[in-house]
Amino acid sequence: MTWTDPEPIEKKRLLRTSARTFEIGTRTLIMGILNVTPDSFSDGGRWSDVEQALAHAREMVALGADILDIGGESTRPGHEPVSPEEETARVVPVIERLARELPNVPISIDTYKASVARAAVEAGAHIVNDVWGFLGDPDMAQTCAELGVPVILMHNRDLPHESNVLANTLQELRECVSRAQAVGIPDELIWLDPGIGFGKTFEHNLYVMQHLEEICGLGYPVLLGTSRKSMIGQALDLPVDQRVEGTAATVALGIAKGVEMVRVHDIQEMTRVARMTDAMVRTSFSF
Repeated sequence: MTWTDPEPIEKKRLLRTSARTFEIGTRTLIMGILNVTPDSFSDGGRWSDVEQALAHAREMVALGADILDIGGESTRPGHEPVSPEEETARVVPVIERLARELPNVPISIDTYKASVARAAVEAGAHIVNDVWGFLGDPDMAQTCAELGVPVILMHNRDLPHESNVLANTLQELRECVSRAQAVGIPDELIWLDPGIGFGKTFEHNLYVMQHLEEICGLGYPVLLGTSRKSMIGQALDLPVDQRVEGTAATVALGIAKGVEMVRVHDIQEMTRVARMTDAMVRTSFSF
């Protein structure tokens, strides 16, 4: 299917979920990362126990998280794939408890598998965050259309482009949108993610960061996920647990270039960074 320009979107755009509705553009939304995996690159399985995961979720919400993103399979380089059944078994108990105990906090399921997405939404999740942009599972697009929830489509590929990384990334994000449109997912449910750290070299990641405004210019709200990633580690020569300042720099730059949501581990620090950046770039003055 060919690319179709999005319909004109009202100035007042909304992220609607059954838990809560957000007005897009008034402030940067904070998505808190909750990986319930034993091999997460950042937190090493600290939240794979349901009670520990719930306690961490409550803490993130108290510190400013608007949305909680639950993942049951690590996407770090060299990760071991897990079956849909195992992934479902990891995420569903956490989602069920969160939906009961934090009913006003939207839950995102971080998966590229259709059966996991369906089980998660049926358990109480409100958003599907697909790191393969509907390429990882041939049933994912139709499943999300049937579920009728917002979708986040991330740019990803097996091998980096050899040239024209920005143009190719833009084109492949357009193809993500076309896959969603082909099954009837409306534009107001579509978000994009440039996929920092996925299918890109260090230099590619920096280049895409420099040109995020072009991705935001595609006409869909953009989620940026840079938290503690290897791009920061390479730039600063720092381990995962010492990348908060580098993450802050990427968050501030992303907001200045137009992203509407950031996916982060360090909630308190990044909420403060986002609010300060919002004050500078989202506030209008008349003197």
